[in-house]
Parts: sequence; C-alpha cells; structure tokens
Amino acid sequence: MPLPTYITHQDNLLTIDSDKEPWIKDFPVPGADICPLFLDPQNGIWVVRAKVGPGIVLSNHFHTGTVHLFTMSGNWNYSQYPQQPQTAGCYLYEPGGSIHQFTTPSSNTETTDMFMVIYGANINFDADGNFVNIGDAGFIEMMLNKVASDRGMSPLNYIRSLGAAYTVR
Repeated sequence: MPLPTYITHQDNLLTIDSDKEPWIKDFPVPGADICPLFLDPQNGIWVVRAKVGPGIVLSNHFHTGTVHLFTMSGNWNYSQYPQQPQTAGCYLYEPGGSIHQFTTPSSNTETTDMFMVIYGANINFDADGNFVNIGDAGFIEMMLNKVASDRGMSPLNYIRSLGAAYTVR
C-alpha cells in the first residue's frame, strides 16, 4: 500500500509554546493561572495548562466527560481523596460522571503546574451544593477572551477547531 495523500495540508505545525504565550493570571480564582492550548466548542474539548499556588480550593464540580491530567510540578489533591495526592510525574484519568473538588495544600512550597485534556463540561456548584455554572470549551473560550480583553491583553493565541462549514454554498 502506498503512502496516502494527505487530506489536511499544513504549511506549519499547529503548535503552542505555553512558556512563551501570555497567561490569564488569577483565573478562575486568585492564585490560579491558565494558558489555553486548544479549545474546540463544537466537540467539547479543551486543552489547557494551569499553574496553581498553595492554598487554592476550587468549587465542587461534576464532569460530563473524561479528563486526562498530568502533574508536571507541585502537589495537589481532590478533597474527596486526600490520601491520594498528585505530585510531579503523576498522570490522572478521571472518568465521566465523577465529582470532586480541587485543592492545593497551603504548605506547598512550589507552584503546581498541570497539563490537562478535558472532554465535555464541568458542572460547578458552590459550597452549599447549589448550581453555579457550566464550564465547557465554549464557556472557557468566551471567559478567557473576555478577561484578556478587559485586561488590555493582546488576543490569546491557541489552536481552535475548524468548525462546521459548507463545502459549496
């Protein structure tokens, strides 16, 4: 079998160097910074790198899809699983339907740096269990771009899916 003809021509690779891109600081809470890498609202996929300081507690959330999360540095855990801290080098698979609350110990001496691929949405709840919002790829894209604009930052650079389009119109 011969090598197939490519279907998608690329003059350049689609690549993001997150060490050189601007980050959204203090999002979604003070002490948490995020760099979007790939946002695909049509398919519900969001790929981000996040850096989180010590003593951060995020809201409880329910995952409609799966998550692949790799911890590059630091230490964190889910409040529901304090006996299973995630440290540098840990890979975590989260099945859809899971509920948890992200925390970093206040005793952390370094920033927790993570890379994650998220499918679907996070359904977020407050401390009393009341619905807050739905965070999916479209919501994240809208919020990150709004925060960047509100702060006078240049437009964010991330990879985005091509989206739906007609072949002939």
